[in-house]
Amino acid sequence: MAQPTNLTRIGLAGLAVMGQNLALNIAEKGFPISVYNRTTSKVDETVERAQQEGKLPVYGYHDPKSFVQSIQKPRVIIMLVKAGVPVDQTIKTLSAYLEKGDCIIDGGNEWYENTERREKAMSELGLLYLGMGVSGGEEGARHGPSLMPGGSFEAYKNIEDILLKVAAQVPDSGPCVTYIGQGGSGNFVKMVHNGIEYGDMQLIAEAYDVLKSVGKLTNEELQSVFSEWNKGELLSFLIEITADIFGIKDDKGEGYLVDKVLDKTGMKGTGKWTVQQAAELSIAAPTIEASLDARFLSGLKEERVEAAKVFKSSGLDSILNEQHQHEPVDKKKLVDDVRKALYAAKICSYAQGMNLIRAKSIEKGWDLKLGELARIWKGGCIIRAIFLDRIKKAYDRNPNLANLLVDPEFAKEIVDRQSAWRRVVCLSINYGISTPGMAASLAYFDTYRRESVPANLVQAQRDYFGAHTYERIDMEGSFHTEWFKIAKQSRI
Repeated sequence: MAQPTNLTRIGLAGLAVMGQNLALNIAEKGFPISVYNRTTSKVDETVERAQQEGKLPVYGYHDPKSFVQSIQKPRVIIMLVKAGVPVDQTIKTLSAYLEKGDCIIDGGNEWYENTERREKAMSELGLLYLGMGVSGGEEGARHGPSLMPGGSFEAYKNIEDILLKVAAQVPDSGPCVTYIGQGGSGNFVKMVHNGIEYGDMQLIAEAYDVLKSVGKLTNEELQSVFSEWNKGELLSFLIEITADIFGIKDDKGEGYLVDKVLDKTGMKGTGKWTVQQAAELSIAAPTIEASLDARFLSGLKEERVEAAKVFKSSGLDSILNEQHQHEPVDKKKLVDDVRKALYAAKICSYAQGMNLIRAKSIEKGWDLKLGELARIWKGGCIIRAIFLDRIKKAYDRNPNLANLLVDPEFAKEIVDRQSAWRRVVCLSINYGISTPGMAASLAYFDTYRRESVPANLVQAQRDYFGAHTYERIDMEGSFHTEWFKIAKQSRI
């Protein structure tokens, strides 16, 4: 295997597809890179790809010692291995050969507290550590991801020149990377990014369901609709790939592939972590929560098949069909309404994600810049969208913005679309089609915009059965009422 005449600039350990692609991206940008994997066939495969894809300066090593010693000091090594125990094992293997001032970067989807634990342990050995969120999937890793590094600022400065070139490049706003902040902030931001992604995907799936089930749009029509949407305010990676999916024929049978895909969604945990953190921090994130619940319910395929039989035999489908058989659906109007509903609901999902990041930043003292996060999400990542430019501008206008919903521009956009949004949710309910993400987003908006909500009754109930006390709207202080005694006396 060819070895470099000089030491390489950086190393990468963990050569599954993401690792291979990121290594090739780094090499293509002019940085000679050493690569290592416990299964050595992956090393040879990566070096072979580097030759085929332009004789790129990628150098493979079969043992950790020669791998580490091939990198110039201070050494920088990116790990792309499965979160959890494999990360600790890889750190142990590599750190045996590292020296003071060297740095390890974890590029996986890791729980932020694990990153903070590892950074502390590494610093005791005189080593630097970064937890870096990497978004964009396999294509992004190869051609330009969105990068979210957090941890040692010194470590970031050691690799900044590489990251600025490797990250996705967006005209007018630059490379999609920035130093996020201290500790596990990079991993936390990537986790919430994935939570927003869950919400986005669920809302798009609901738009598809309404158009298909109520509007009876064919896959050809759906492809046309989503392609058209991708030219306007909804322009984004997820809308683009959705249009692509509707156009792909089944290579193993008749019809379209999307109709043959089992309706059971997998997940790897970042969405669940996001919802758990929202609960811990008392941040309402109903759109993201609804998307997680939808995935849980999708997993109950066998139960849903049986439930469908039960309710079909009870005549529910017939009742719902009879209610609408004399109501023709205006396809053009429905498509326009669903587009508006999808956009308004998306604003709510991003608002929830940004509020969660802000709450964690305050708790941990990270001083995260929400506008800068919106900027680095504009390219490379899965949730990249033209709409993120509007979010960046909203936080530029007011860095202390309480909620995206009250930014003057977003507030106007929601007001302009709220009638269509309500029509879509009502239509879905009447047709017996669930739109949990759109409905949860609408409830979030309607609750947030109201000066008074029925929480006064809930607090009164809490004081009645548990003497939890309550505050009043007309005077200062904390109050308790003997509700039971008064009610009992009034019944005598």
